[in-house]
Amino acid sequence: MVDSLSLKESVLFYLDRSGGLIKLAEDSKPFNEPLRCLAVYRFCITVNPADVIELDPLLGDLVLHNPLKATTLFQSVCFVAIKTLSLIDKIHTESQVNVILKLTHLPPFPEYTLDLCAFPHGSDSLRPVSMEGLVVAMTRVTKYTQGARFLCTDDECPCSKGFNHVRVHVPGATESATVRNDFSCLICSSPLKEDVKFRVLGDKQLVEMIHIKALDALSAYQQNSLRYQFVTLFLRDELCNSMRIGQLYRVIGIPAHVHQWPLITCSVEANSVQPWQPECPHAVSASFQSLITFTACSPWRFSAIAAHCFGLDVAPPGLHNNLKLGLLLSLVQTRADAKDTFHSLDLLVLTTDTLIGDRLMTYSLSLARRGVRHKASGEMFACLSRDKHGAATANIYAGSALLATGGICMLGDVGCYRRDQVDGIQTVLESRTVSVFIPGKKYGEDAGQQLSFPVQCSFWALTDTTDSRRSSRTDSAAFGTAEMGPVPTQLADVFGLVIHCRDMVGDQALLAQTVHTLQQAVQPEEPLYPSRMGFSTQDYQELIAHAQSLHVELSPGAEMMIHGYYMASRRLHSHQSQGVKISVASVKLLVSLAEAHCKLSLRTEVLEEDAVIAVLLCENSVTLKHGASALIIPPDAAFPCDLSDVDGLHRRDVILEELHQNILRFIYAYAPGADTYITEE
Repeated sequence: MVDSLSLKESVLFYLDRSGGLIKLAEDSKPFNEPLRCLAVYRFCITVNPADVIELDPLLGDLVLHNPLKATTLFQSVCFVAIKTLSLIDKIHTESQVNVILKLTHLPPFPEYTLDLCAFPHGSDSLRPVSMEGLVVAMTRVTKYTQGARFLCTDDECPCSKGFNHVRVHVPGATESATVRNDFSCLICSSPLKEDVKFRVLGDKQLVEMIHIKALDALSAYQQNSLRYQFVTLFLRDELCNSMRIGQLYRVIGIPAHVHQWPLITCSVEANSVQPWQPECPHAVSASFQSLITFTACSPWRFSAIAAHCFGLDVAPPGLHNNLKLGLLLSLVQTRADAKDTFHSLDLLVLTTDTLIGDRLMTYSLSLARRGVRHKASGEMFACLSRDKHGAATANIYAGSALLATGGICMLGDVGCYRRDQVDGIQTVLESRTVSVFIPGKKYGEDAGQQLSFPVQCSFWALTDTTDSRRSSRTDSAAFGTAEMGPVPTQLADVFGLVIHCRDMVGDQALLAQTVHTLQQAVQPEEPLYPSRMGFSTQDYQELIAHAQSLHVELSPGAEMMIHGYYMASRRLHSHQSQGVKISVASVKLLVSLAEAHCKLSLRTEVLEEDAVIAVLLCENSVTLKHGASALIIPPDAAFPCDLSDVDGLHRRDVILEELHQNILRFIYAYAPGADTYITEE
């Protein structure tokens, strides 16, 4: 008794110091409405375990190891405070006060961490634990019984009136633990019946979460024999809709084993939810720091060498440089900024050798913050199934695109997809949202419901251009267009950046790739190119992570070039017989490419030289889809010569500077009002 009074006194001191009593008074005001009479009144109290332990170690131990008893203590103190301060006149018994303790954090020790990779997930003791993971599925928000009032069936019993028998939901309990027909009176043992008028309903939502390492099995690069299980979270009331499919979260909750004969399922009652991102290195390696110093004389050389030496485990240096640069730019640009605005850069690769293109994409996928390789036979966006935990509603499972949120979704060869799948990809790329229709009759609702989820990932795809029978290109195609294979022009348009791997064709390229592959097979431990700068996979991973974290701004010169090129292209293509329309998405693509090249070069200001690379890549992409314009540039404008030595880098700088001047002349000639911001030299 003495210990209980001492603990309640500590609870009162903590509520007074932390502002809990003031919040209790504020939360009580809505319950004083004349027409609002409930069986239970719910209050959320924020508890900092560190402050509680400092005030009273015994109370802190109860909060961390016996939260149900700690909740009872807080409930008793809150009831006394409500009656003493006359906050709610409708509360008559202590059982009407439903207190929920919201923990701010847990001690950073293994004992308070639930490892989603381990089995079993939970222990028998109902104490809070912390976990981090990825949301892979969730249900709609449904109702549950938050509290109920029961009356004794014997009219002479004092429990036939009032609020002597009130039941509330506790963590880990099923619906039948709150509302049943076999409860008996504690005084006379007569059966109890529920007063349905006083039933209090709340919102609940089920979420399935897996460990972030489970996505390694979906990247198709480094697979292992481990098997990962998901854990089911119960979100209740204010926590509903606080989690999104495909996002990472840190959750504090109470594990519970729910007995549903003949099965025993493990679930977690969520207590608090916070967005979470794993820590990743942002420091640039010494090798790339040396390269920055070596290439300081030119704004184009660092990114050129980084692309030239990229993916040496797959292809020799000098081959497929356009594809390598596009992959690096997409990796760098795929991110969410401080305003939660997602930036993406989609790639469509045209090639006659899908094997090397697929290997380069797969290798690059392992460098992404999150990478998922989609299989044509799998689910691309979302699918439905019936919930297995008694919620009687639909469970929405994430497809590859939603699992890749914040990263890259690799589609592979789009020639393997059905027509309806290609149409679905095109629709999602246009709207950046995926819609899921839930039939009401099938899942226990009166009417169906349409839900939309944002698609926040970059898409990589490639297509084999050797199969001309399935091509959508007509014989009257414009000069400069490329064979699209089975890809419709409309799909190529929504992808944005189209790259044609021309350097995959030819005896010299084939010989270089053959020598590279044979040398890997014969001497797997020996460095393939010891004379070149050694950039490891970890070096590139650190470079990409650091580049993603940079915040860049457009310089006036870059902004003028992008605006001028867009206006000139729009005016020029609108007068062509094909009726090609240059949409506003082209401006976004230009800005995205320029920003990505600036970040890859480890700068914070987008220079006019970055805009030159963006214009060259975009013009090549437009030419492949719709034909050449008055701005005549070579097919491989970004890599016009060999970069194996310093002379090659110098020649490239000279050629790019000439192309820079050609772009300015093109803008001056075709962009309306260009003479106001471009000086003719």
